[in-house]
Amino acid sequence: MGTVTYKISVRKLNLYYGKKHVLKHVDMEIRDRAVTALIGPSGCGKSTFLKCLNRMNDLVREARVEGQVLLDGEDIYDRRVDVTILRRRVGMVFQQPTPFPMSIYENVAYGPRLHGIRSKRDLDKRVEEALQGASILEEVKDRMDSPALGLSGGQQQRLCIARALAVEPEVLLMDEPTSALDPVSTLKIEELMKQLKKQYAVVVVTHNMQQAARVSDETAFFLTGEVVEFGKTNRIFTSPRERLTKDYILGRFG
Repeated sequence: MGTVTYKISVRKLNLYYGKKHVLKHVDMEIRDRAVTALIGPSGCGKSTFLKCLNRMNDLVREARVEGQVLLDGEDIYDRRVDVTILRRRVGMVFQQPTPFPMSIYENVAYGPRLHGIRSKRDLDKRVEEALQGASILEEVKDRMDSPALGLSGGQQQRLCIARALAVEPEVLLMDEPTSALDPVSTLKIEELMKQLKKQYAVVVVTHNMQQAARVSDETAFFLTGEVVEFGKTNRIFTSPRERLTKDYILGRFG
């Protein structure tokens, strides 16, 4: 076994929307080159926590964060942090596929262009590598100029993953990436997650307990804004230490 390295360290994280205390004293070490699943009932803070990891909550006017989120030891909430660079390093894929209304090629080239890549050769290389990394290159290589919105839902989601990969992130956040997809597309995304963890730290919010068990290395169980239990996925699902975790996994609530 190699040494475990942690990509993100979350320390005493609290988040408020106005007076509402949404996340409470969250501590978590997120491993590099591993999949961390966030499970728990709707409204328990999973997606809110995910958005804290690349400061998407900055876009919510009343949001206020206390505590630290360290990316490679540096606090992402430090005033000197350039949020644009942070979101390049920590990419995000949303629940509903969100391709831009442009060609497949332009969707993937958009981010690299934004970050200053102008050469056609460099862009071509980056687009091809990203599509390959998202396991969709073979399906689209002969129609790169076709509208991205003409792809199936599962293909659109993999295109959005390619778009995130094109800016060469270090962390990939996925907010219920398969909840809008059919079972075959879901399986493809799950296989993709297993491939992506060879290069990235992957953090995925999922309502699908079987999915968490299948794809993740570690699992955090959230309830009312708190982490009830966090640890190796196999242990969480087979011998949880907390009664609430056991009840949730057995389907007694949520």
